[in-house]
Order: sequence, then C-alpha cells, then structure tokens
Amino acid sequence: MPKYLSAGFFKELFQFKNSSRSEKAKKNIVLLFFLQVFNFFSLMAIVPVTLNYLGKTEYGIWLTLASILSWLINLDFGLGNGLRNKLAEALALKDIKLARIYVSTAYAVFSVGILSAFVIYFAIHRLLNWANLLQAPTEYTLLLNTLVLYVIILFLVQFLLKLITSVINADQRPALNGGLSLITNSLTLLIVYFLSIYSEPSLTIFALVSSGIPVFVFLIASLFLFGGHFRNISPSFKYINLKYSSSLVKLGMQFFVIQISSLIVFTTGNIIIAQLYGPQPVVTYNVAFKFFYMVPLVFNVALAPFWSAFTEAYVKQEFDWIKTSIRKLIYIWGILSVIAIVMVIASDFIYKIWVGPQVKVPFMLSVASGIFVIIANWNNIFIYFINGVGKVRIQLYYAIFVAALNIPLSVFLAKYVGLGITGVMIATNICLIFASFLFPFQYHKLINNKAKGIWNK
Repeated sequence: MPKYLSAGFFKELFQFKNSSRSEKAKKNIVLLFFLQVFNFFSLMAIVPVTLNYLGKTEYGIWLTLASILSWLINLDFGLGNGLRNKLAEALALKDIKLARIYVSTAYAVFSVGILSAFVIYFAIHRLLNWANLLQAPTEYTLLLNTLVLYVIILFLVQFLLKLITSVINADQRPALNGGLSLITNSLTLLIVYFLSIYSEPSLTIFALVSSGIPVFVFLIASLFLFGGHFRNISPSFKYINLKYSSSLVKLGMQFFVIQISSLIVFTTGNIIIAQLYGPQPVVTYNVAFKFFYMVPLVFNVALAPFWSAFTEAYVKQEFDWIKTSIRKLIYIWGILSVIAIVMVIASDFIYKIWVGPQVKVPFMLSVASGIFVIIANWNNIFIYFINGVGKVRIQLYYAIFVAALNIPLSVFLAKYVGLGITGVMIATNICLIFASFLFPFQYHKLINNKAKGIWNK
C-alpha cells in the first residue's frame, strides 16, 4: 500500500503538537484541499437548489440582503485579526498567560460592542424600509422589515461566536476552520434541499436557516474547543485586562478600516446591481462569481496556514523560510491562473450544465471574473505576509483610496459606459490592479530590512 494511503499517514496528518512550522503548513494544506473540494461542491449545489426553492426574485432579494449583512459579520472593528496577530505572537513566545489575557479581553470588548450595535439597530429599525433598500416588490415590505430584525440578531450572535476562528488561525490550524465552513455549508444545503421537496417556498424560513446554522456550528465548536484543546487560553472574567485592549484595538482599527474598504470593493456589487437593475440580475452576477470562486477557494487552501506562520517566522527573524514560502505560493498562483483561463473558455458550456437556461451569463462577465481571481490571488500572497507582520499602514491608505473609487467607477462603467453588470466587475479589477505592484514592493523592502517610514508601519 502506498505510504500516503496508510493508516499511519492519516494519523500523522491530524497530529500538530510536535510539528514544525513547515510541517503544520503542509498538513493544513492537505486537509484544507480535501475539505474545500467538498466545500466547493456544496456551494455550487446550493445555487440551483435555492433557485428551485425560492425562485429568481426571492433568491435575488436574499443575495442582496446577505451582501449587506455580510458587513455585520465582517465589521468586527478589526478585533478578529488583531487577536489573531497578538495571540500568534504570544503563542510563538510561549507566554500562555498573555495569550489568555488577549483572548479574554477580546471576547469582553467584542460582547460590549455587539450589545451596543443591537441597541442602536433596535432603536432605528422601524425607520427603515428594507423593501426599498433591496429594490424588492412592495408586497415584501412588511415581511422584510420583520424578518431582517431576527436575521440581524442571529448575525450579531454569530459575530461574537466567530471569534473562535481567530483563535484557531493563531494556533496555525486553519484546516479546522475549513471543517467548520464545510459543516455549515453542508447543513445549509441539506436543509434547503429538504425544504424544496417538502415545504412551500418561504423566504422567511430560508433566511432563518441560513442565518441560524452558522450560530449553531460556532457555538458547538467554541464549547468543544475551549473545553478541550484551548482550555489553557479559554476566556475568563479574571483574565480580562482592558490595558491590553489598546494593543488589540490599535492594530485592530487599522484592520477594521481595511475590512470596510474591502467590503465596499468586494460586496457592493450585488447592491449596486440591485439598485440599477433590480434583484434578478444579481443572480446572474453571482452565478459567474461563484463559478470562478473555485480558483481563490483552492488558492486559499495554500494561503491559509501562512498568515500566522509569517507572524511567528517574522518574530523569530527566520527570513529565509518566508522567502521560500513566497516563491512556492507564486508557483501555485501561476498554475491556478492557467486554470482560470481555461474556465473562462469553457464557461458557457458549464453554465448550461450547472444552472440550465434559467440564467444566461454574458461571456465578457466571465472574462472579467476570471481576471478578477487572477489579480486577487496575486495580491493575497503579499497581503497575507503584510498582515501577518502587522505592517499594514500602506494597505490602509490604499484601501481607503479604492473604497472611495469603487462605487462611482462601478456606476459609471455599468450605467454610463453601457457595460451593464460586467462593468461592476471591471471596476473591481481596476481597483485591484495597482496593488499588484504596490504590495510586492513593500514585501521586498520588509524582507530585506530596507523598509523605513511608512513602509515599516
């Protein structure tokens, strides 16, 4: 029997305790690859299943609403990434007490922030007309105004529980997060499939299922991990120390602005299209986006172990290891870029098999989506290093610039140049292209100890 099929191989694959940094990265990549293959197919399958259950109009409404609500789940004031970096540094120095202080303080600060966010939204939600915001038919007004309140509550709870993913990443176990993602997507697919067979179409039930399943998965994972592997760094009231919140928040606020800017660039496409053309073209845009999502999904398998690994290596000044890792990632990027080009060529044929005649995707939208994943993957190689070492000031300023540029450029290309929904994707590509030169330049300065001033902040 080949070594890679033996029981000993699989047993070793799941053991991280005494593994070197490179061994952890390899194990995570192998595990994530298998997990993300299934993850990809579950994400692909949920599109036709949901279309069949909800129909194109209600699915378009949900996609637009989910894009807005994704802001909630990502706008953690940078505390998630701040915790990830600071916890990784503490673990690299084997300072368990400091690690537990960071975890406890992050959960405490986050809980206060989430409670405040709920109070604010509860005070203003009666003033909002979600049907107008989502460009939905007027008969959805009462339904959406009530439904969104419950969905936001679930999203805010998920918001807090999702901090466990930052702890997992800091411990260099991103494959575990891949497992949680697969469980969430598979459960969602399974339940929506049964709903499509045994239940009448209901946007309310679908929204509560889609929002509630992640809460359930993250709650079980938090209880299990903080009661087991992460017991020595589990959150505790006696380890809350607000003195350490400033270091979390200082780095975190920079990540926060970057996150907001990234959300504007990457998630406003659905909202812009809904405002310009209504909810149905949002489905077309998302079919193309989810088809090409396979490429960054696979690349993120390779990238995932390296953020916190770069943190540890930089703290220990192991620069040769960093350079070797970057070269390997560039090689993988090249292979996946070729695959993206092949996907563009075959896109029309695959759309017909995947979603049938319900959705017709313009070929130029496929071309723009293919270019998008190639550029985004390249940028992420260097962003992961820059984020890992916490030198994010340049990225912060660039993020603010492209956030200001993206929406007006999207509207201009889509509406006034006449490119339609394809123009929205082209605008995103324009916003990303300059970073393809800027971030590699900063990486070379940092790795060669030549970074000064803003390049080293």
